Amino acid sequence: MQMSHATPPADALHHRIRQAVQQQWHAAGLPGAPAVDAQALQLGGDGGGYLSSFAVDVAAGASVAAATLAAAQLGSLRSGSALACASVQVPHALAETTGYFTLDGVQPDLWSPISGLYPCGAAVGRPGWVRIHANFDHHRDGALQLLGLPIGSLTQKQAVVQALNAWDAIDFETQAAERGLVVAAARTPQEWAAHPQSAAVAAQPLVQITRLDAGQPASPRAWPALQNENAGPLSGIRVLDLTRILSGPVAARTLAAHGADVLMINGPGLPNIGAIADLSRGKRSALLDLKSPTGKAQFASLLDGAHVLLQGYHPGSLDALGFGPPQAAQLRPGIVYASLSAYGRRGPWADRRGFDSLVQTASGINWAEGQAFEGIAGGNAGAGSSGLRALPMQILDYAAGFWLAFGIQAALYRQATQGGSWHVQVSLARTAQWLRELGQRPVLPQGLGDTAEAGLAARVAPYLETLTSGFGTLTAVRHSGVLGGVAMPWRYPSMPPGSAAPQWP
Repeated sequence: MQMSHATPPADALHHRIRQAVQQQWHAAGLPGAPAVDAQALQLGGDGGGYLSSFAVDVAAGASVAAATLAAAQLGSLRSGSALACASVQVPHALAETTGYFTLDGVQPDLWSPISGLYPCGAAVGRPGWVRIHANFDHHRDGALQLLGLPIGSLTQKQAVVQALNAWDAIDFETQAAERGLVVAAARTPQEWAAHPQSAAVAAQPLVQITRLDAGQPASPRAWPALQNENAGPLSGIRVLDLTRILSGPVAARTLAAHGADVLMINGPGLPNIGAIADLSRGKRSALLDLKSPTGKAQFASLLDGAHVLLQGYHPGSLDALGFGPPQAAQLRPGIVYASLSAYGRRGPWADRRGFDSLVQTASGINWAEGQAFEGIAGGNAGAGSSGLRALPMQILDYAAGFWLAFGIQAALYRQATQGGSWHVQVSLARTAQWLRELGQRPVLPQGLGDTAEAGLAARVAPYLETLTSGFGTLTAVRHSGVLGGVAMPWRYPSMPPGSAAPQWP
């Protein structure tokens, strides 16, 4: 039996995408109304093929379109020419949000065996569910240690299942958070709405842009001349990328797709996710120990030559090293400082770690998605015994990354026209709320065949590129935002950390 969601006709979908872009365009203080102008933004395709009750097609299309339009706006400002036409094919944008890639023809398994959703609390009469994220060894070992299990890769998933029987979901989530682990108890949307962090998240804009040097006169900092428009509208804009987990690297990669010079900084010994091969396209990748005097001095020199600093560190970490937002604005007046967080910077969870899958679980999205599929196709396409169902892609990570790229470019526009230093903030939880605000659609059994469950590789195939990289032969989804009808080649191949010197070219 074919599964489908009530996908709107392409015209209605494109109208919703334009509305979403226009709302954020005005909120960011950008000029004009290009989002409703078909000459400035061309949209194509529909959202079929990715089975969800949530408007993931609107979320993907709008976030990519906004970032692409912002690049066009900066290019127009820098060159004095008319706004270049931005184009986004919705199926391509959706394909990009899947994070699909292969290395030497093999699709890597990016999930730890211990990561996933677990029943808990049966032995104590408080049944519930928790999701554990254990892709980094220290997160895995921390969760195992909390459960009283042997640390290391030899502990099996069934042992985790048995240990969690004696844990209440909220208790386990709370104690894990106190240890800096990444765990989320499953909540209904109503339970999340009653949580104080939900109110804190709702009080924040989707893309927050604030001035770091309010009350102090600051002239616009001169940008390098845009000598070759074919190099991209962000050519000559220098971006320090201090992020490792999906959203931040996606934002920096999006800027690189439009010509920015992105230098990704990793700390020696810090782990990286397997998707680094895909996320490093267009960037140079260096190692720098910010805790050493030499490393701090080198980073301060890099900051002095940068236009953007993008970071996803745990709250307070960079401040303690002397590179928090106000400190960076003093060291480098005119900087655009971008911060990514899981749950925002206010509220009781302001310092809590989290990833896309965890935020989906904690905020009730998994529960709401599961309810939408309940009873469909005899239960075969439903959420299983948990009543929970994950979204078909990590849309929170990718949409947050594209919105962060949009916010950075909006802040660059403000810097160029008003002067000052600016702080851009985006969180996964606020992105999740925005996705919920877009609404849900009914999921219905329909006809024969199963096009909605067709292989991911077939759906993304039209949008793939194959490149030589430092990780092997990389086949991945091209960036879906195109300016002037021509997709730019990546300035740098994807390379492992430490392959470049920590300096600007």
